[in-house]
Amino acid sequence: MPATKDVLRNDLAVRQAEAGMNIYIIGYRCTGKSSVGKLLAAKLNMKFTDTDVELVNRSQRSISEIVETSGWEEFRRIEKNIIREFSALEKQIVATGGGAVLDGDNVKYMKETGIVIWLRATPLTIKGRMEKDPGTKNFRPALTGKGTIGEIDDILQARNHIYEEAMDFYIDTDNLGISDLCRDIIKLIETAEEKP
Repeated sequence: MPATKDVLRNDLAVRQAEAGMNIYIIGYRCTGKSSVGKLLAAKLNMKFTDTDVELVNRSQRSISEIVETSGWEEFRRIEKNIIREFSALEKQIVATGGGAVLDGDNVKYMKETGIVIWLRATPLTIKGRMEKDPGTKNFRPALTGKGTIGEIDDILQARNHIYEEAMDFYIDTDNLGISDLCRDIIKLIETAEEKP
């Protein structure tokens, strides 16, 4: 029985991963970066890293503790070092923190060593996911005086053009499950590679 188009596409994505290409997943909090990254890494036989988790492990402090004691500037400095380190490796899927794209060097590292996928979601979807996520308090400290939930609209408005400039592709995550998102990412990567 001949292979289906989706199987052939998945094989192409695996071959690209084997060639050393990295995949970076960017986007606001609770857009699915970590969940998608883990499953995509398994499907493509690549290594997965969440920069926020890596940062917490290295610092031995929660993100909230880092921000409270050392400020966002220190958090961003550590994050930048992690992104630089992982961009020097191959076959990596890296889920970045929501603000990683605010540093032009981070964007440069990612664009030079892989494909950048922007996972988008509406403010309403993000709010619902954040309210359900027990990790919000330690992993998602407020960025403004409005609080973690109250600031969503303002932060998205300020960042969306930055995400757009940094990305190679975007996917809206509001109505898709993790498996569907991974399938769509694989198709996007292969469509790009098939073009002359």
